[in-house]
Amino acid sequence: MKQVLLVFLGGGLGSAFRFLISNISFLNIIKFPFHTFLSNIIGCLIFGFFMGWAIKNDQINSPNTLLIATGFCGGLTTFSTFAYENINMIKSGDLNHFILYTLLSIITSFASIYLGMLIIK
Repeated sequence: MKQVLLVFLGGGLGSAFRFLISNISFLNIIKFPFHTFLSNIIGCLIFGFFMGWAIKNDQINSPNTLLIATGFCGGLTTFSTFAYENINMIKSGDLNHFILYTLLSIITSFASIYLGMLIIK
């Protein structure tokens, strides 16, 4: 039960942080979903930092991993919104933004996790 509460608490905090990011008004200047992109990249970077630390310190199965990696980063990042935004771009015929957003999100997410783990090493 303690594990579920840790994930619940972390997920709520991550979701609240994502909500705050979604309310940054200057990110609405062009037709690109910066809110989701920023949430996902920040979440991946934090995940990379934390998992790098957890692996280095043999804490991969610790309560902190559930709180931060599973909970907070899981609540902060949002694949469902990413997919929804992509479907809307396809439906509207905005294939250039769809391709840019998809490739940039995937490449930057992988790079952020790798960078976070590399910095901790």
